[in-house]
Amino acid sequence: MCGIVGIVGKSNVNQALYDALTVLQHRGQDAAGIVTCDRGRLFLRKDNGLVRDVFQQRHMQRLVGNMGMGHVRYPTAGSSSSAEAQPFYVNSPYGITLAHNGNLTNVEQLSREIYESDLRHVNTNSDSEVLLNVFAHELARSGKLQPGEEDIFNAVRGVHDRCRGGYAAIAMITGYGIVGFRDPWAIRPIVYGKRETETGIEYMIASESVALDVLGFELIRDLEPGEAVYITDKGEIFTRQCADNPVYSPCIFEHVYLARPDSMIDGILVYKARLRMGEKLAEKIAHERPDHGIDVVIPIPDTSRTSAVELANHLGVKFREGFVKNRYIGRTFIMPGQAARKKSVRQKLNAIELEFRGKNVLLVDDSIVRGTTCKQIIQMAREAGANKVYFCSAAPAVRYPNVYGIDMPSAHELIAHDRSTEEVAELIGADWLIYQDLDDLVEAVREGNPNIHDFDCSVFNGEYVTGDVNEAYLGKIEQARNDAAKITSEIGNAIIDLHNN
Repeated sequence: MCGIVGIVGKSNVNQALYDALTVLQHRGQDAAGIVTCDRGRLFLRKDNGLVRDVFQQRHMQRLVGNMGMGHVRYPTAGSSSSAEAQPFYVNSPYGITLAHNGNLTNVEQLSREIYESDLRHVNTNSDSEVLLNVFAHELARSGKLQPGEEDIFNAVRGVHDRCRGGYAAIAMITGYGIVGFRDPWAIRPIVYGKRETETGIEYMIASESVALDVLGFELIRDLEPGEAVYITDKGEIFTRQCADNPVYSPCIFEHVYLARPDSMIDGILVYKARLRMGEKLAEKIAHERPDHGIDVVIPIPDTSRTSAVELANHLGVKFREGFVKNRYIGRTFIMPGQAARKKSVRQKLNAIELEFRGKNVLLVDDSIVRGTTCKQIIQMAREAGANKVYFCSAAPAVRYPNVYGIDMPSAHELIAHDRSTEEVAELIGADWLIYQDLDDLVEAVREGNPNIHDFDCSVFNGEYVTGDVNEAYLGKIEQARNDAAKITSEIGNAIIDLHNN
């Protein structure tokens, strides 16, 4: 997952882009980038790291212009090279920059087409650069010196015809405007809004509505599947459906984990969806284990807190904060080696013994992926004196890899893959384990917008909505992950050896 933002303003947009990216930082902490346009010239700054580290005052002073876009990156293919930080740029036609959230499933085919037919060169392994070159080629087909909205929408239509997968993208055409577009299944989120200033109306396109809220923009709406919005540098706005057979199937994992709870996605308030997840879980527990004996419900910070509160309310059980989170520890999944990851979990969370000693504790998490983290947390609860440790997942069992832009492990790394609930409970050390039912999850999210009939639930049921994902494709992804993991492990071990010597 990544975060994208684009602004057409009436004054310098550098600070607004910076602020929007900090709000979207949860969508990617690997790299950040901003590009602005001023009188036909582009000004770019991007690098690995958090927003606050990538952009210093000297960088911000050079990012001038009333139009610009930004990106926070979360790697989806194991690479963390600064060369793959976004936005990307091509000079023909017109000079185009692009930032992208998602993953193209036919990227190998597209890469061949770009080289052999479009006569373009791709310089990285990023599918975002591939998407940029496809868009640029389709726009160049107009053959016009100055592109209009019809030419831009035709280019997006060409992208939809050629590209498969999940993608939400923002492209800036130097000196002309910004276009945002969404894949024909609406898998990845993208919204747009406006705000009135003394000098006129400004527009923003972003991954989540919370970025608009914080900067005082009024949410207009989400882009529909296959739809594009084009905002000229003069502030004119156009929208167009650019796909022949769009199908509304947004990613349900956005509501489980990825999005901020204060965001509206496809007309659904994420916070309310998570409350309903907790309610559904409580109903399942009450039905399956009426004599559950739970003394206290404790969330695993932070995403599960909303569901855990509602679960406790409906069960009539105390809700307590039993873990304190250290927010200055890096993400565990980028640590080299399993031992380092285990140590990091211990450093990241600390148990409050008072809330565990002698109690039957229900721990609530948003989901279980590898299972290594929750196993450590369950052990911490026991060491803090818990009598029984039960574990609850606000999501169904994650059994299949994600191919639409979430860096999720291959199937064999997923603890629930080819295992029963009882087997997973034994592996993580829980006295019992309960998962959300998929039908209940879908109902909890859909209640916010009954017009959405289908969701991409592929990580739970293995059904990939784009229809082009098979065992061979999944095998290639797994091999790529294994190769990347091997390189990362070798680098990590080399660093450790260097340090020890």
